[in-house]
Amino acid sequence: MSALLVLAGVLVVLGLYAISLYNALVTGQVQTKEAWSTVETQLKRRYDLVPNLVETVKSYAKHESKTLENLVNARNMAMSLNGSTTQKEQHENMLTGALKSVFALAENYPDLKANQNFLDLQNKLTDTEDKIQAARQYYNTAVMSLNRKIRIFPSNLIAARFGIAQEHFFELESSEKEAMKKAPEVHF
Repeated sequence: MSALLVLAGVLVVLGLYAISLYNALVTGQVQTKEAWSTVETQLKRRYDLVPNLVETVKSYAKHESKTLENLVNARNMAMSLNGSTTQKEQHENMLTGALKSVFALAENYPDLKANQNFLDLQNKLTDTEDKIQAARQYYNTAVMSLNRKIRIFPSNLIAARFGIAQEHFFELESSEKEAMKKAPEVHF
């Protein structure tokens, strides 16, 4: 009889431990989704600023319609995508590149560079880019934590049993990775 009670006690402890592991995995999933939502909130803010930037630049840089069209197209593609994190990442990298082109274009137009509306938008976009970077870092930390839980024994057994899969990190575009490897050039 006591052996039966010991066995029942062991099963209860194992059951509670399995429930604890499952709850930790679900918590990790929720944190990852919340972190991605934070990224999307900042991306939405950036999407909302792009049309104002285009209108401001358009009045000064009439001959640069291709650059502005690329920016609008990149924004629209990024906004409309509801695919995987990887697809979203690719489109966001395209939008970031298009924004960089517009700010580089401003160097050729001194009147545009001096326009207060343009400067305000540039500051807002810079602030938003910083917030996006912080949100991406938070997301990647949440993904790392979840993926670690999924891969560690015995929680990997629970994850496999309930179909809890690893998430994808939000990474730099390969061209940005290559640029980071090169030493910056300094000219005096």
